[in-house]
Amino acid sequence: MEILKIIAIGIITTIAVLIVKQTKPEIAVLLGLAGSILIFFELVDMLNNVFVVFNNIVEQTGVSNELFGILLKIIGVGYLTEFSASLCADSGNSSIADKIMLGGKVVILVLALPIFTSILNIILGLL
Repeated sequence: MEILKIIAIGIITTIAVLIVKQTKPEIAVLLGLAGSILIFFELVDMLNNVFVVFNNIVEQTGVSNELFGILLKIIGVGYLTEFSASLCADSGNSSIADKIMLGGKVVILVLALPIFTSILNIILGLL
């Protein structure tokens, strides 16, 4: 099971960070980052499967590839924003984490504008 690998990496990383933090706090941050990256790499295969399913849905429904691409970008920005903000918060920089979250929300809003425009055009076409 994939989740067991992710949990194991997370617990081992947490224990290593707690042990190293007492003597070398700067190394502890790097250990946390390394553990996070390992977890991310474990998730890449699963995310690839999600993209394949989304692509099949797009082909079956006839949704524009452009809108599908925008949706994937929005999902990617959301995950990367959360990941980056969590790293900053874990290292004690919660104010920077808050700014990253705000930036991610603004980028998602900007990316979503073509979707809003398409929905508005569909509604206007029905009227």
